[in-house]
Amino acid sequence: MKYSLRQLEVFLAAAHFENITRAANSLSMSQSAASSALKELEQQFDIQLFDRVGKRLQLNELGRLVRPQAEALLSQANELETVLRQHQQPGNLKVGATLTIGNYLAVKIMARYMAQHPEAKVMLDVENTAAIAKKVLNFELDLGLVEGELQQPELDVIPWRQDELVVFCSPDHSLAQRSEQPLSDEVLLEQTWILREAGSGTRQTFDRIMSGILPQLNVLLELQHTEAIKRAVEAGLGVGCLSRVALEDAFRRGSLVPLTIPQRNTQRHFYFVLHKQKYRSAGVQRWIDLCREDQSVFGNLES
Repeated sequence: MKYSLRQLEVFLAAAHFENITRAANSLSMSQSAASSALKELEQQFDIQLFDRVGKRLQLNELGRLVRPQAEALLSQANELETVLRQHQQPGNLKVGATLTIGNYLAVKIMARYMAQHPEAKVMLDVENTAAIAKKVLNFELDLGLVEGELQQPELDVIPWRQDELVVFCSPDHSLAQRSEQPLSDEVLLEQTWILREAGSGTRQTFDRIMSGILPQLNVLLELQHTEAIKRAVEAGLGVGCLSRVALEDAFRRGSLVPLTIPQRNTQRHFYFVLHKQKYRSAGVQRWIDLCREDQSVFGNLES
């Protein structure tokens, strides 16, 4: 393309004002820059678009013919710029979250995002860590919020906030009377366990926590849903181990009782997961910012 949009802007401004100085001022250009742009446009096609009468520029026949087409082209260019600028604003998002994050954190963040950007829509996909990572890898999600650690060279795995797993039982369980006392590994081996399924971030962390005694644990049930595990433990089927985020309300109500295992490191992180090759839109960045702001809203469990 031999001409530029800037040259067309100068041409149209000169046609409107019939004076190069006034045209330049309207475009916030110097008079010499505007004159050069108009001269280059004419020289590139070996044409003349104006009859010059002193300092006055008057469109000639060719200039009058070109003017409406130049107006239309610039109008389309401005419309395109508007569309492109809109994409600098937060818009629709496809977010994946693991069950703990999806059920207890992400919905509140989604509500804040949509309140700030009412024109935006958010699709929230709640699955386990392995499933979320796979969808981010396949460009099916804009970003993921996960509990488990990942080792994928195509993914950026960015720490978000600290969490901890808590062993818990029902108020009627024999261990409930010992909730303030540290439980030994021998006591842990005596229990019947209700756990998350393999592939979940919670199960990955639990297996690490119980390193050394894991093969000897009596696992009665492996369930995909946090609430199902809580109900099973409340019913007296065994003890469980879940994120404190998922248990705080039950602890306050007294429907579940936290247990202490200080000899085991129960700390972990939640993570943002993004594909290294995927463009990070303004919406993705705003979502991440809201998540970081919510550390103060929901509390950082680093203590």
